[in-house]
Amino acid sequence: MDEDGWGRFIDGYCERTGPEFWSEPINAATNAAFLVAAYVMWRRTGGRLPLATGMVVLLAAIGVGSFLFHTYATAWAAMADTTPIGLFVLLYVFAANLRFWEMRPWLAGLATTAFVPYAVLGTMAFGALPFFAVSAFYWPIPLLIAAYGVLLLGRAPGTGRGLLIGAGILCLSLAARSVDEMWCAAVPSGTHWLWHVLNGVMLGWMIEVYRRHMEGPRPASAA
Repeated sequence: MDEDGWGRFIDGYCERTGPEFWSEPINAATNAAFLVAAYVMWRRTGGRLPLATGMVVLLAAIGVGSFLFHTYATAWAAMADTTPIGLFVLLYVFAANLRFWEMRPWLAGLATTAFVPYAVLGTMAFGALPFFAVSAFYWPIPLLIAAYGVLLLGRAPGTGRGLLIGAGILCLSLAARSVDEMWCAAVPSGTHWLWHVLNGVMLGWMIEVYRRHMEGPRPASAA
């Protein structure tokens, strides 16, 4: 495999000490949090909500992709790690537009595409800030979730509060991701593993917020 291409070695975490497969045992093992969350939400949604089922599948894929990255630590594994995360975000934004805001499908899809320029501009803005730069690509996401949460408090209070809780958990998760290298001398195992555990909880919770919205007292479409 081309060592300058997809096979390029990536050493980006405090715990990693070399190119060996098990050089990040804690980071690798804690990806089980995503699989556990996916299993729990699979049981809770029971296949009744197709969009939620898609989220559950992507949640499991996040766990697999992240495991590959924290073991193989190559460019192709990094792609396996980030691709399902991006797809989960886009699917959730679409579901929120479609069901929380009750947009028509075409409009929900159009509004979802707006996430791309928003993420690009947000990444540039957070990238200019010292602490936030490490995870600049991710910080626009809790900001968007919080905005949806605040705006939904009047329309669907339970859903709005649920989104705000999700945004809060994600901020804690991102903080753990951001200090991984900064605190490496004091914490040799790093803090990236907390990103996995908290993200597993947060993504499972976000699916639960969607499930409650769809199966709550208000009439809901089967989607």
